[in-house]
Amino acid sequence: MLFTWTYSTPKNFDDIILTSDDQALTGLYFAGSKDISEHALKTAEKTSRPFQESIDWLDAYFAGENPQFIPKFRLQDPTSFRQEVAEVMLSIPYGQVVTYQDIANKIADKRGIPSMSAQAVGGAVGWNPICLIIPCHRVVGKDKQLTGYAGGLKNKYQLLKLEGQDMNQFTWPKGGHY
Repeated sequence: MLFTWTYSTPKNFDDIILTSDDQALTGLYFAGSKDISEHALKTAEKTSRPFQESIDWLDAYFAGENPQFIPKFRLQDPTSFRQEVAEVMLSIPYGQVVTYQDIANKIADKRGIPSMSAQAVGGAVGWNPICLIIPCHRVVGKDKQLTGYAGGLKNKYQLLKLEGQDMNQFTWPKGGHY
């Protein structure tokens, strides 16, 4: 059984839905995200340990701080490739971005192979069930294009801005803008 808690974010962001199996955080999604509809949810108390740790992390993050801890989380049934991509995303420093190709290159180097598909990495990044904490918002397309964020490009834009990025360096997908 999964439990949920809704976290009220600052005005520039959509609210966040947290999910837990009561032992660890299992999901963190922006409300309205395409991912949230895939989960059967039951409301739980804010005081459960996974939620309280995650709320403390979110409070620090939205105050403009780099939280100095990671709440306990559990990725449910990740493939080994998704796990590898999640580990690379966890290594992206606060306030920095990498491209899908950067991640592909890092995994290819680790595996000792000549190349890896950035599109495959994109699929694994898009699968990420614990946004923000596993910072998929810090992954951008080639030429620093803002792409591929299940929580919405508006939220991705605001998250990068909150982390101190110069937003003029990024481009939007065709037809998109903030």
